[in-house]
Amino acid sequence: MLEFAGGQHTDRETLFVEVILPLAIARNYTYRVPYEMNNAVAVGKRVVVQFGKSKLYTAIIASVGKLAPEKYEAKYVIELLDDRPIVTTHQLKFWQWLADYYMCNAGEVMNAALPSALKLASETKIAINKNFDYDRSSLHDKEFLIVDALDIQPELTVSDIVKLLGQKTVMPILKGLFEKNIIHISEDINDRYKPRTRTFITLNPIYQNQDNLRELFAILEKRAPKQADAVLAYIKLARHQKSISKAELIEESGAGASSIAALAEKDVFITEDKNVSRLYYDEEGDFSTFELSEQQQATLDTVREQFTEKDVTLLHGVTSSGKTQIYIRLIEEMMAAGRQVLYLLPEIALTTHIIERLRLYFGANIGVYHSRFNDNERVEVWQKVLNNEYKVVLGARSSVFLPFHDLGLIIVDEEHETSYKQYDPAPRYNARDAAIFLANMHGGKVLLGSATPSFESYYNARLGKYGLATLTERYGGVKLPEIEVVSIAKETKEKTMQSHFTSVLMADMVTALEQKEQVILFQNRRGYAPVLMCKICAYTPKCINCDVSLTYHKSSRKLHCHYCGYKEDVPNICPACGSTHLEYKGFGTEKVEDELSILLPDARMARMDLDTTRSRNSLQTILNDLEEKKIDILVGTQMVAKGLDFADVTVIGIINADSLLKFPDYRANERSYQMLAQVSGRAGRRGKQGKVVIQTYDPKHRVIQQVIENDYIGLYLTEMEERRSFKYPPFHRIINLDVKHKDPEIVNNQSLYIAAELRKHFGDERVIGPEYPLVGRIRNYYIKSIMLKFEKDTTSINKAKTIIRDVITQFQTTKLSKGSIVQPDVDPY
Repeated sequence: MLEFAGGQHTDRETLFVEVILPLAIARNYTYRVPYEMNNAVAVGKRVVVQFGKSKLYTAIIASVGKLAPEKYEAKYVIELLDDRPIVTTHQLKFWQWLADYYMCNAGEVMNAALPSALKLASETKIAINKNFDYDRSSLHDKEFLIVDALDIQPELTVSDIVKLLGQKTVMPILKGLFEKNIIHISEDINDRYKPRTRTFITLNPIYQNQDNLRELFAILEKRAPKQADAVLAYIKLARHQKSISKAELIEESGAGASSIAALAEKDVFITEDKNVSRLYYDEEGDFSTFELSEQQQATLDTVREQFTEKDVTLLHGVTSSGKTQIYIRLIEEMMAAGRQVLYLLPEIALTTHIIERLRLYFGANIGVYHSRFNDNERVEVWQKVLNNEYKVVLGARSSVFLPFHDLGLIIVDEEHETSYKQYDPAPRYNARDAAIFLANMHGGKVLLGSATPSFESYYNARLGKYGLATLTERYGGVKLPEIEVVSIAKETKEKTMQSHFTSVLMADMVTALEQKEQVILFQNRRGYAPVLMCKICAYTPKCINCDVSLTYHKSSRKLHCHYCGYKEDVPNICPACGSTHLEYKGFGTEKVEDELSILLPDARMARMDLDTTRSRNSLQTILNDLEEKKIDILVGTQMVAKGLDFADVTVIGIINADSLLKFPDYRANERSYQMLAQVSGRAGRRGKQGKVVIQTYDPKHRVIQQVIENDYIGLYLTEMEERRSFKYPPFHRIINLDVKHKDPEIVNNQSLYIAAELRKHFGDERVIGPEYPLVGRIRNYYIKSIMLKFEKDTTSINKAKTIIRDVITQFQTTKLSKGSIVQPDVDPY
């Protein structure tokens, strides 16, 4: 359709808009514009349209023109929602690139990109925001009707509101209620992000006068000696630090919370609740006054130099080498030039200390965007980025969709993390790779940072496609942790194992606890026991929806499926043979925590995995307790490898490294090295050298030896030879096709048909499969996977995608395709 760049249209001119609907449809749909909207429609604005028999959707205008669709009669646009575009032309171009590259539809990209409140549809559920007070008298009649109905019924769909008001044009009314913060998307309220607060104490300024202070002490020492101790402790702390928390004051003075409260009532102390970081950071002095070390300054100069020639630079720095401080200097330069910066983080909830550091330094210019915010908050951030109020945005992968105007720099921290890849639903994009295209659109630069870079990024740096800068020393001269590998087989033979813990790890934990230090234990499996097995017939309970065994969780006393959420009671007798001899095999984080509490009964323990961090603020509570030394030993899954930075963690225990090393995947060695090195990097980050104990049945394993020697280059060179030989990335590109159906025989026939069609175009060498993946059935859908490998050539991969799309489309026109789902995944790993 012909697109108008702007300008006025006559009132009687017939205009059509091509819109992107938030649906997985192959083409954009065209609607006719009512004459009265002619001068208001523009690319990037939202419109309400009817699609299908009766459903209403919020769509984005992709183009405006005069050509009517040839194959169908265009329906009229029902309502125009915006005074100005909420999606930029840069974003629309970015959405189209994502749809083309990742083989999905523009509507699926729109669904991922826009906050729910910006794309209301007939089935969207609305609820009252109970956390917000408002004046009902300020509502007009139709707003009052909606609010009144929501008081009676907690949730209403947009369709319900259409019936309630007896009109289709309800979106502008709902938009107004959203903007007033009176309503919200109901499913989002449970995930609302709540920042951590801490009470800080200041002494009333009148007591800066020495005479007033002496008079105060004279009164308190006679009547309330504990309160006098608190004031004395405050004066002592104030000599060395700018801000004093209530917790610090209680610890220093020995006075209770009641004494502090009494002093606050007397206006001796002034209390203030502030949002603070959930993780440790060094508050000594003003953060903005830090100085780079000689090595950091040299690395920063290298990055600047590389940016003059390359659009992307890889910063390879060991754990705790001070990469964040280099990022801050680069952000400062971009802001001085008036350009925007996007700082991508793999796990926003675990890297809040970075947010607080940057907010201390850049103030109100910085915004945060992630899924823990409710929908109204996400819309607010969207609007502020659109209005260019935020110069710096920190966020998880979804923040690449924000409406930036002039991105000068994108920082991708821990760029190797698999969290940057979205697996379901489409678009199955990698935020790191998408960020490179996004920066290129804006004429900006990308800095990839990691202690253990992905092999693709390091390959591109060695090839000269990316720039390369390195940091080889920890900040402040702190040594890398000492790593000791302990053989589980040997200790089992010598009978020195205590439960799942070797004598070495037990001794190191006891020593750390005696010295008031903290311990983190890593076991990459949640639950209590992965398998329940009958000793007589070897029966194992399996999920009724998925082809996986059920995991026992002691907290719920049930067997759980980690794929679909199915649960069932633990059997007392074997359903197969009737035996009562059932036993648990293997162990997860629950069992580690449980058995350690018996071996070290005085240690205060906590567990950090998906089960303990589901509820609202549970993750923050665990991290707060760890920071405040209310936890001695933290047991966790891979969550403990991402972003934890605590002063007193000196011992790291990896309970079983073999579960990482023996995984059947061509990336197993790379991922194992990254995980082991990152977990090890949590130890001894503040002055004292840490200790890492790796427990394994294979202490001579090549990857473990390379972790001990910090030999990333050796690992890289060895793995690259294998990948070149077997045609894996970065030498070849991979596209996976997952074919799904509820009948195993049908999915087998469907996948064989698609594979045969693909072989006609690409030959046997490039098409592998179909094969069942590791888990061949999930949520009652049987899965067969077809892998396609292509030479790393832009022309051939684009042609290949066109052919694959055509094959899928042709398959979907056949009777054989009934009930099937075909999911392409580009760059799946």
